[in-house]
Amino acid sequence: MVRNVLGSILAVLGATAAVSSPFRAWYDGRHGRYYRLGDLFSGAGVTDARAGLFGSLFLPFAVAAALTLAGIVLRSRLLVAGAGVLVLAFTVLWMVRVGQAEGQLVIGGDGAGLGAGTATALVGGVLLLIAAAVMSGRPRPVAPRPDHPDHEPPHGPLALEGPMQPYADQPPYPEPPYEEPPEGPPPHRA
Repeated sequence: MVRNVLGSILAVLGATAAVSSPFRAWYDGRHGRYYRLGDLFSGAGVTDARAGLFGSLFLPFAVAAALTLAGIVLRSRLLVAGAGVLVLAFTVLWMVRVGQAEGQLVIGGDGAGLGAGTATALVGGVLLLIAAAVMSGRPRPVAPRPDHPDHEPPHGPLALEGPMQPYADQPPYPEPPYEEPPEGPPPHRA
């Protein structure tokens, strides 16, 4: 229970970081919401063309956030891990395509090069993977142990019928002998 709560908190933090990252500077002051998603998969690479919100890097991160929420509700480690992989995959793909277009990737503190949006997306993806590792997931049904007293064999109690049953014409338990009560009043006990 505690692991699921801690994992859920980490997952929410990771998804929040991933979804907020396109609204920060990714490279040379350009925000992630202005990079076209199609540029990541085209031969031309990243261009200067601006994208709409749902045609930008925001879309895969919004999908990752939805996967994260579904994973938290369903207590599915696989969904949360998939969201983390999705965030990291698109961030690394974007870095590769920008590196191809620019010829190099620069990390600079003066606003040139990789910005806080890229770092936020990477941290969000890593947090999602950590959350998936921390979560315990759904409890699995426990199979009864054969030596447990409540265990009953799957085929039910053993019953012999037909020619294998010995003494089929006799009752299973002998009747106790019948004794006649003595005549007269019952004896007095002191």
